[in-house]
Amino acid sequence: MHRRSLEDWLSWQETLHPRAIDLGLDRVRRVAEALGLPWRNCLSVIVGGTNGKGSSAYLLAQICQAAGLRVGLYTSPHLVRYNERVRIDAGMASDEALCAAFEAIDAARGEVGLTYFEFGTLAALWLFREARVDVQVLEVGLGGRLDATNIVDADAALLTNVGLDHLDWLGSDREQIGAEKAGIFRSGQPAIFAHPDLPASVVAYAQRFGARLIRRGRDFGVVVHDDGTFDWSGAASHYERLPAVAGPAQIDNAAGVLALIEALSPRLRIPEAAVRQALAGSRLPGRQEIRGRWILDVAHNAEAGGMLARCLAQRSCPGRTVLVLGMLTDKPHVEFMTVLAPYVDAVLCVGLPPPRGLSAEALRRRVMTVVARDTEVLSCENMRDALSTASQLAGDQGRVVVTGSFLTVAAAIGELDG
Repeated sequence: MHRRSLEDWLSWQETLHPRAIDLGLDRVRRVAEALGLPWRNCLSVIVGGTNGKGSSAYLLAQICQAAGLRVGLYTSPHLVRYNERVRIDAGMASDEALCAAFEAIDAARGEVGLTYFEFGTLAALWLFREARVDVQVLEVGLGGRLDATNIVDADAALLTNVGLDHLDWLGSDREQIGAEKAGIFRSGQPAIFAHPDLPASVVAYAQRFGARLIRRGRDFGVVVHDDGTFDWSGAASHYERLPAVAGPAQIDNAAGVLALIEALSPRLRIPEAAVRQALAGSRLPGRQEIRGRWILDVAHNAEAGGMLARCLAQRSCPGRTVLVLGMLTDKPHVEFMTVLAPYVDAVLCVGLPPPRGLSAEALRRRVMTVVARDTEVLSCENMRDALSTASQLAGDQGRVVVTGSFLTVAAAIGELDG
């Protein structure tokens, strides 16, 4: 019998369901029950939000690992390899392990059609059960209420923030989107909101379903020092001079993670040394990742663009700042560039693959509407040409920022590491 490779499985999964995104829990829950999932003999945490949920999930997993716990981490999308989505004790799942999970899911699903993301979510849960993890950390894919990860009744939920993204799926304003994202909250369980700007819909959802809402500014807070270190205070815990992280957005993420850890005490026992160790080494690829003159950031909406803009403003550069930009068609291109425009001297637009990717020329035309007249805006055939041209334009004293999409950053990493 021919055994499918990981590439074969993933290609097949993309054709199994007629829609790439089909929000709802009925299908995935039926298959999960057939597999005996979700596994309940571990602590489960779910992390949602518009921005920062991947970084927050990663940091929480690192803290738990530093405390000696066996941890399963599920995130999406991936940058370079699909295996990045499923990690057990910091190691990526092997091709063989993922294929074994996919085989089990295919055998259990019967006639149920699953999406690519639903297959991946079930595989992560299956592998975490097989590994007998102590803690499983699940990043929401899209929204929350109807996302496949929400088949797990999590012991705690972390909502990083609520911004305007995925408007076609989640609603047209922050209140509607907040209600969808708050769908990961559970009755009687802690629900942390990490950002100071809390939508009323999130409060209403927590009250309606009896979740224990823990709010920044009321239940926990942060003080940042000039050297980038920060203090964190909660209801019963206090940390002083925690290690500096990469910018204000990561401090927001860390604040929410620490609130979640405190809320799960004493079930989750984390010594302060584990927190400090993880913060000092927590750097998720593609999130304001600095590689010498290169800055790689998967930001793709206005809020994340604003966070990147603040990062650029705080890190002075004697030379030019050149932006390499590639975006999907359904993202807020003009709003994204509006917040970044004051901090860049040139923009190189790169096309992303259809059907969702925007062409380089179409993106260039949109960028031209918001940048200053003296800002050079060019379209490039491919990422290799874009990076080469950007390096020349930046000069010896400048920097190059690659952003706009996971696909954009992944393509850049492929060139830089190749």
